[in-house]
Amino acid sequence: MEFLILFIFLALLSEILGTVGGFGSSLFFVPLAGLFFDFHSVLGITALFHIFSNISKLAVFRKGINKRLILNIGIPSVIFAVIGAFLSKYIDNKMLEITYAVFLIIISLSLILYKSLTIKPTFLNSIIGGALSGITTGILGSGGAIRGLTLAAFDLEKQIFITTSSIIDLGLDCSRSVVYFFNGYFHQHDLYLIPILMVVSVLGSYLGKKILSKFSQFQFKYFVLFLILIIGIVMLGKNIWHYVS
Repeated sequence: MEFLILFIFLALLSEILGTVGGFGSSLFFVPLAGLFFDFHSVLGITALFHIFSNISKLAVFRKGINKRLILNIGIPSVIFAVIGAFLSKYIDNKMLEITYAVFLIIISLSLILYKSLTIKPTFLNSIIGGALSGITTGILGSGGAIRGLTLAAFDLEKQIFITTSSIIDLGLDCSRSVVYFFNGYFHQHDLYLIPILMVVSVLGSYLGKKILSKFSQFQFKYFVLFLILIIGIVMLGKNIWHYVS
């Protein structure tokens, strides 16, 4: 029971932070869920959680979308997410976790130290950003930071940013879920989590929207980035300790 309560709390926290920070809940949920499950199970659970999460965001925010970016970023994202999901079966679990931890550290430090770090709003960059986001989502479970950085280049209004990102992310989650299913990442003994994650995704998206109305996204962004950095360091330290011991 204690495990379930802690898991629900961390999932809710991931959803709130992912909504407000604009990176998506998986950036937090993947390393936190890794405390309870093996990495391949985490990929399967995260894909399902993210489907509910993105549907909830679309229902809660209900703001306009940028159709051009959905096509330019979304199509390469989906294609490369499928490729990444397929490749994830052939990479060692611990190596995946270490790679993901290093990925979190590099992304968070880059965005913290280089405040002017931006991507030029070009068609080519939207394609490249979508492809990188997709393959990291498929292999590591999260590419929200790369997609967020790509979308930020186009200076979208905050709520349009979230709905556009959510639609793209929903396409990634549905496509990689099919591959994860055939990879055997969904386990019958974890299915009881589905209704729990559905409720958590709706509640987290709602609370995230409330928080967005109280604080500027700029202020919260850096709190989120420091939290990502800490999670990455802890996750990397855990895996290094595993190999040392």
